[in-house]
Amino acid sequence: MKVSNKLIILAICILSPSFCIGQDLVTGAKRSQDTTRRFKDGIYEGKSQSEYTSEPFWGIVRIKVENGLFAGIDFLIRDSALHETFNEKYEIHFKDIPEYVEQCRNDWKGVQTYPLILKQAQDVDKVDAMSGATWSYNIFKASAKDALKDAGK
Repeated sequence: MKVSNKLIILAICILSPSFCIGQDLVTGAKRSQDTTRRFKDGIYEGKSQSEYTSEPFWGIVRIKVENGLFAGIDFLIRDSALHETFNEKYEIHFKDIPEYVEQCRNDWKGVQTYPLILKQAQDVDKVDAMSGATWSYNIFKASAKDALKDAGK
């Protein structure tokens, strides 16, 4: 019995609608995986201050690549002057300046979110800055690019 290609594609779409509509079934988000850009498997680390070279902050990114795709991404920002990691408690240094407290909160959200976006997009250039979190975005993007400089095809 000969099965036509159209029937096979129809079966795939019925059994796996995310395949046909390009959406993730769990999140409903549009997938934007760039399958032409594959990296060598391994773990890559990068570090950068981005354009903030007069500040003591360093972004550190660790990217795990499996089967040519980003499988895990860790990101942190380290304050080399105070010897501490930028996190949800860092705002204590600015407790009397409400604008800086808000900025810390926005950038902390960026630190947590940018790795997730990169894993979904699979392309550093497809990660967009979140409103209010440009500082962490610039440091993340520069650090990720530094990590991937040796991860080419």
